[in-house]
Amino acid sequence: MSEGDTPKTSGRRPGLADQVGIKATRKLKARRNPAPGVWFGLGMIGLIGWSVALPTLLGAGLGLWLDRQYPGTHPWTLTLLVAGLAIGCFNAWHWMAKEEKAMRDDEERTE
Repeated sequence: MSEGDTPKTSGRRPGLADQVGIKATRKLKARRNPAPGVWFGLGMIGLIGWSVALPTLLGAGLGLWLDRQYPGTHPWTLTLLVAGLAIGCFNAWHWMAKEEKAMRDDEERTE
């Protein structure tokens, strides 16, 4: 049995040796792939925040410029601010879904 394999129990309840083997495999995997720390989590929060905030601010800035250059009956600032917020939220959602899929694929590969 190699390091990444789990014992096969063929429908029966795992015995003590099987349970010890499974736990040992988990511990080896945890040592090879340590859990990300607090700074990694804070960095992810910051990255997601900026991926929402930047398009929102760009939309508001473009809206302000359009309102000054071409005054009209409806405000471009509010319209483009909401559009920037929607684009930022979609961007963050897409990025998170891609990261989750990569983590799942990596987990399946190591099991």
